[in-house]
Amino acid sequence: MMYQNQTVIERLKELVLITCFGNVPVACLGLELRNFIYKSIFKRIDNHVFIQEGAKFFGAKCIEISQLVHILEGVCIDARDVNSHILIKDGVILKKRVTIKALPSTKIYIGEHTLIDDDVYIIGLENIKIGKNCFIGDNSGIFAMNHVFKDINTNFDSGIKKGIVIEDECWLGHGVTVINGVTIGKGCVISPNSVVTDNIPPYSNAEGIPARVIKSRQKY
Repeated sequence: MMYQNQTVIERLKELVLITCFGNVPVACLGLELRNFIYKSIFKRIDNHVFIQEGAKFFGAKCIEISQLVHILEGVCIDARDVNSHILIKDGVILKKRVTIKALPSTKIYIGEHTLIDDDVYIIGLENIKIGKNCFIGDNSGIFAMNHVFKDINTNFDSGIKKGIVIEDECWLGHGVTVINGVTIGKGCVISPNSVVTDNIPPYSNAEGIPARVIKSRQKY
């Protein structure tokens, strides 16, 4: 895939620096080296960011990382295409092997103090917004893309762009899948292995395939 938001020189610089410093162990001053060196290639990276060895970045000039963010081993953050933008706010924790990928002209936002557990995929062909103080359980997938196949001449890349919003203080259990076009309201709890295909009202408990509200905690 082409790096359409980077010149050849910018991509080469990014590749060299991440290759040289991305695998330096924390015990060998790797944390301090990455915080210092990566400031020259990211759109913005604040102080006191913990980037464990083995984290990978593509299109760093379109990635902003705020203070006190923790990015653990095997994380991949990819914003390599035209007008993509990824913003990770204060205190976010990305655990092992999380993948965040912004496809062309897509914005992905993760709010303050949200925790993304191991092996989660967040991939957008349209915008994705995850609020603050959320928890996304391990092996979950948030996919802001789908495709139409009306006839044999339909191109696989003919996506329906709607986007996903997960509001503040939501809890998604292990293995939850969130489909394009969904808004999950504030304070929702989604049971493990559910598939969310429709909007969920605030302060709801939902479960199933597709997920349905089984209880409302809304106060009127």
